[in-house]
Amino acid sequence: MSMTIEHPFAQYVRILGKGKTGSRSLNRDEAKTAMTMILNGDVEDVQLGAFLMLLRVKEESPEELAGFVDAVRANIQAPTMTVDLDWASYAGKRRQQAWYLLAALALADSGLNVVMHGAAGHTAERVYSELLLKELGETIAHDWSSAQAALNSRKFVYLPLSFLCPRLHHMMEMRQLFGLRSPVHTLSRLINPLAASYSMQSIFHPAYADSHQQAAALLGQKNAVVFKGEAGEVERKPEGLCKVKTIRNGELGEESWPKMLEGRQEWQSNLSADTLRRAWCGESVPEYGQLAIWGTMAIALQMRAPSLDQSSALSLAKDIWQQRNQNRLS
Repeated sequence: MSMTIEHPFAQYVRILGKGKTGSRSLNRDEAKTAMTMILNGDVEDVQLGAFLMLLRVKEESPEELAGFVDAVRANIQAPTMTVDLDWASYAGKRRQQAWYLLAALALADSGLNVVMHGAAGHTAERVYSELLLKELGETIAHDWSSAQAALNSRKFVYLPLSFLCPRLHHMMEMRQLFGLRSPVHTLSRLINPLAASYSMQSIFHPAYADSHQQAAALLGQKNAVVFKGEAGEVERKPEGLCKVKTIRNGELGEESWPKMLEGRQEWQSNLSADTLRRAWCGESVPEYGQLAIWGTMAIALQMRAPSLDQSSALSLAKDIWQQRNQNRLS
């Protein structure tokens, strides 16, 4: 393109970057169009970098997130599948074992179709769901037919972002160039690629909880939970108060779950699939891990059955854990 003619994407950079008094957030349609151009490869690298970092400084609005997700979902063009629970997993672990994986698999064992989606390797010194699940023998699907087969046989499948939306995955990996996370890390958690009625999301920074909740509501998500999980994964931290932003039948709310354990826990030095496998197969589970599994499941169960109080949800979680197929990961 001639440098004398303004690039079509320049208008979206200008909206975000026109100074303290002249800049504004994108509306939902503008956000969708901008992200569609990005996903189609119709922007220059310098424009993409400027766009993402201006959003980062401003902090993305719920309308922007909804528009971005609209574009991503259109790009993915997912088929229709029966999914009970959407589970976003993009943070990785570095201090504690990935107990949330056992919570998700136990829920699958109870009969729920669980779809987990995420990305691996974008932050150093973290262990990601994709690698752990592969070592545990669960399906990492790179096409829709294998995803459906896994749901049919095991009620659980992991969908890598690199399969769902390669361009979005590439943008996430740009973190190493920016030295910062970009809005991609937020919007990816919201994509719910197979339109599950119930969605589990977690954030690392509590300030983002409202944006997640409001964007999910704009996207028509009828039931969802968003909370600050351990390391940013969907895992309840037993030693802390857990404030959960909820959407229940389209109504926005908030609920607090109490501490389950006193005192801060030591960092784990070996975050391995073997530890998770032994815990699943019936060997000893540390108190922290057991509470993290039960507590995470309880939040999911209450989301699906709001009539359950916290105590009943926790009791049901314990029963489901007790009844899991211990041979699943052997």
